[in-house]
Formats: sequence, C-alpha cells, structure tokens
Amino acid sequence: MRVDIISKEYPPEIYGGAGVHVAELVRALRKTVDVRVHCFGAPRNEPETYAYEIPESLSSANAALATLAVDVEIAAALEGASVVHSHTWYANEAGRLAQIVYGLPHVVTAHSLEPFRPWKAEQLGGGYRLSSEIERNAFENANAVIAVSAGMRHDILSAYPSLSPERVHVVHNGINVDEWKPTFDDEVLARFNIDTSQPTVIFVGRITRQKGLTYLLEALHQLPPNVQIILCAGAPDTAEIKAEFDAGVAKLSEARTGVIWIPEHLPRHELLTILTASTVFVCPSIYEPLGIVNLEAMACGIPVVGTATGGIPEVIVDGETGWLVPINQATDGTGTPHDAAQFVADLTATLVHALSDEDRAQRFGVAARTRARDHFDWQSIAAKTLDVYRSVL
Repeated sequence: MRVDIISKEYPPEIYGGAGVHVAELVRALRKTVDVRVHCFGAPRNEPETYAYEIPESLSSANAALATLAVDVEIAAALEGASVVHSHTWYANEAGRLAQIVYGLPHVVTAHSLEPFRPWKAEQLGGGYRLSSEIERNAFENANAVIAVSAGMRHDILSAYPSLSPERVHVVHNGINVDEWKPTFDDEVLARFNIDTSQPTVIFVGRITRQKGLTYLLEALHQLPPNVQIILCAGAPDTAEIKAEFDAGVAKLSEARTGVIWIPEHLPRHELLTILTASTVFVCPSIYEPLGIVNLEAMACGIPVVGTATGGIPEVIVDGETGWLVPINQATDGTGTPHDAAQFVADLTATLVHALSDEDRAQRFGVAARTRARDHFDWQSIAAKTLDVYRSVL
C-alpha cells in the first residue's frame, strides 16, 4: 500500500496542531506502509517528502487562490498512490483533484471546520468563501472522513448533513510521551525570569479568535496577585488581532506583576521546561476539535483547565486530570458564549480553585501524564488510521 499524505504544514514548518498530527502520524505509519508526504514550503531533507512553493506570479494573490495553485501541482504528483489523505482545507483540493483525475480513494482528516471559524474572513477576506467551498466539496465527496474527536464528528455531520455517518470515523489526535515529558533546565527558566516558587498558570497557542484569549485576559486580571502568568502566544491570524492582544497584555501587565509573554515559537526543550515548571495549563478555547496542546501539557505532568467544548472533554477527566469550564455558546459557527461575563466568571473561579492547592495539582498532573500515555499513543492511532484506509480500498 502506498499512502500519499498531503498537508500544508510539515517539519520544520509547523505552526499548529495539524502539523504536529501529520508529522507524528507519518512517523508511525512508515513503520508499516510506504508513505509519501506532499507539503507546502521550502524543500525538505527527508526521503519520500516533497515540498511545493507558491508560484512567484501568485505571491501577492489572495492566500486561498495561491493555495489552489499549490494544490494543482501536488495533485499532478499523486498518480500511482493507493490512497490519498489530505489534512485541512489547504490540502483538500489536491486530494479531491487526484480523486477525480486518477480515481484514487480520498481520505480527509478534519482538524477544524471552516463553517465553525467565521473569523477566518478577517484573515482571508473573500478567500474564506473559497476555502469554505473547497472544504465542503472535499468532505462531501471523500471516501472517508476522519474526525479527531467525537465532538468533531458531531460538528462534521452538523456542517455537512449530506455526509453518510458511516463514512465519518473517530480517530483521536495523539502524543508521543517519550518526547513530551517532564523536563528540567534552570538556565531556561532564568532566561525567561520564571519564578518556580509561585503558583503558575500557562497558556500555549496561536493568537486567534478560537482560542478564547479575550476571555482569558479578563479572567487573568482576577487571579490572586501571587499567581505567575506565562503566555506562550504567537502567530497571530491578522495584524488587528495581534494589536488587540498586545493591548490586552499591556493592560494586564500594568495591573499586576508576574506576567511573562513569550511571542516566539520555542524549541521543544524550552517549551517542555516551561510547561513542567508550571502549576496548571489553561485552554480557554471557544472552538477546539481536540487540542494537542492539552495532551502536550498533560504529558509534561501538569493538569489542564479547559473549556467544556468540542473534543476537550474527551481529553480532560474532570476532577481527575484537570477541570472543565462550562460554556453555553452560540451554535451559529462563532462559538461565542451567550453570557460572556458568566463564562469569564466560571473560568476565573476554576483557575483560582486549580491554583489553590499545589499538592492536588501535582497529583492531577501525574494522572494526566498517565492518561496521555495510556489513551493517546501514536502507534495505536496509526493502526486505526490504516483500518480507515483499508475500508476505502
């Protein structure tokens, strides 16, 4: 079996959970089958891995149009595969074209859904209509769709009701606990002025609407003054969103001490060290199909406070490996809380509770790492993915 995997992201050019997923899945699958990777960006120094850059003539075009040009080039290289597997709308059209032209089975993994991310119009403009159409066409015609959580499966069938439920399979995201593990390095902590004597809450993620950062910043204002706050937040969707976040962090820093903002993408060793030194990880997302960042934190031995939305409740065991924050949110695709003040109040109260007992947080952290190891192993996930491939051949 030859599997051709298509993804915008692939090491070393990774900026989100989809890229992490693809990298780990490829590594696990290559132990069993022939895998070729087709990705965007600069050439990669890895066997059977092919990279495609945006044509210079389209370098200033709308991002969605430029993406289509890359997809056409990738599609031309897929002939001879047994099955093609695309990840995110950036890659979906390449898989769909190969399905049409070469008659290849097309499997799609849903890491997010365009109908549930209307704020992407801020980033893509009219290209958001195109990305939505690309995704819809790929999903409705795919031989199989993989959802990274049961919550995501529900969203897929809601967004695309013409899809037969039998074609939508749940295969969770995973974590490599041999690489994501408690790590200690005093030099790293000193460089970022991190005080390990204080209770610490950490956020890691992109600066985007779906991560709920507006609500998090409000909640952080209300934490006890001795709580240290680490925000590993970067890769903003737009300049406007970055400006909003910049202003919010500045206001928070004026109101309290112990606010550390790290905007750059950290090397894994440094991120592992900072996660391990923290008391609690926070995931305030209003849209999150699963959240690999939660698994990464859990593998480092810290509990997670996360919104009870999407696939997050499938990762966190409330009262055992972390805490779930209730949310009553709109179903119009925005995920906006019906009562933002109540959501902020619940997030604040949960964080205060989580940070109030460091011994309990440590016990929850041990349980979190155990759960990450036992339930989200990549070899098991690769085997389940292979079963999906075999079902469409």
